[in-house]
Amino acid sequence: MHDSTQALRGKKLLLVGFTLFSMFFGAGNLIFPPFLGAQAGTALWLAFVGFAVSAIGLPIAGVAAVARAGGLPALAGRVHPRFAQVFAVLVYLSIGPCLAIPRTASTSFEMLTPLVGRSTPGQFIYSLVFFAAAYFVALKPEKLTQRLGRILCPALLVLIVVLFAGCILRPAAPGYGTPAEAYAALPAAQGVLDGYQTMDALAALNFGAVIALNLQAVGITEESAVRRGTIRAGFIAGGMLLVVYAMLTHIGGISGAAFPGSGSGTGAAVLTALADGLFGRVGQVLLAAIFVIACFNTCVGLIASVGEYFHELLPRLPYPAIAAFFALMSMLLANIGLAGILSLSVPVLNAIYPIAIILIVVEFLPGRFQRTSVWRLSILFTAIQSIPAALPFGPLSTLMNALPLSSLGFGWLLPALIGIGAGLLM
Repeated sequence: MHDSTQALRGKKLLLVGFTLFSMFFGAGNLIFPPFLGAQAGTALWLAFVGFAVSAIGLPIAGVAAVARAGGLPALAGRVHPRFAQVFAVLVYLSIGPCLAIPRTASTSFEMLTPLVGRSTPGQFIYSLVFFAAAYFVALKPEKLTQRLGRILCPALLVLIVVLFAGCILRPAAPGYGTPAEAYAALPAAQGVLDGYQTMDALAALNFGAVIALNLQAVGITEESAVRRGTIRAGFIAGGMLLVVYAMLTHIGGISGAAFPGSGSGTGAAVLTALADGLFGRVGQVLLAAIFVIACFNTCVGLIASVGEYFHELLPRLPYPAIAAFFALMSMLLANIGLAGILSLSVPVLNAIYPIAIILIVVEFLPGRFQRTSVWRLSILFTAIQSIPAALPFGPLSTLMNALPLSSLGFGWLLPALIGIGAGLLM
């Protein structure tokens, strides 16, 4: 027992932290920080502080909350067992095969089109190879530490550092540009909103179980040690995200000043302009490699997480069959057209994301707040606002979108606080 508690230190801890970072760090995480840098200009470090709170603090708190509770079903079960089932299925499906998994293939292919050209057969072949490889790696979720932590994560970091070094050694502009309107007045608040858009707290609720499997694979079996190990790995991943996001934000700031038009597009446009300006054709290859590896890592992590969850839910179905089904479904969705999936799943994500945040927050409230009434009313009041605000519920949607802070995407905050207060009074 003593050994297992001592086990997650040094190299093993770093490797599991690398694995968790790889699972988090996908296309969105590559695109948001440079976009923020290009838009925020001279105010970028203030904006970055806000971004770090919601894009790093919240997801790492999510990993810790799931570890403390002993899994997402247990965390959501504090509200009600039936709620736990419905919520977990929605989270796994919306963040997995209905959105994030297909997007990993289509986004990474987008970055290859300047090099290989755009064609429907080309995209189909690419997604076929991409998902087959991701499925193969995800077949052994307990071995992700070996595959993502040892090989793909260091490769990704090296490529990002090369881009950053090029930016430092041959700056394309002498400094940052002028902040866009949204960042001129309250850059930190705008940064919080940008980080909120990554939706990584939902992914965090997914990844806990796979990290626990990887800890067991490196010899940590005692429950409390697994919990502690998962939280430690979360802090390592958080530290790595902080450093990488800071690099990408600086790259975006320089790129936005050097190529003023690029900042109005997406983070991908900002990175492309800079990589091209610094390294020419080689820069495009470098950037394509960064995107492909980042998207691949996230795809593997999500297939493994979703596969594990549904295997636990339906034990008669073998894990490889479930993982194959989700890989195949994601491949088809990536080719049929992402626009349709996005129009459907983004509102669902927006509806459940505030609920996920409140689950994480209540888990960390002091002991006397941990009452069933607080769990239930805080979630109920949050859902009463977030679901109609995100989905078409006619006049009710209009009413819920009229609440304070709704225009910023935080209309659920006041109902959630009322729910916590009411739960304490009961």
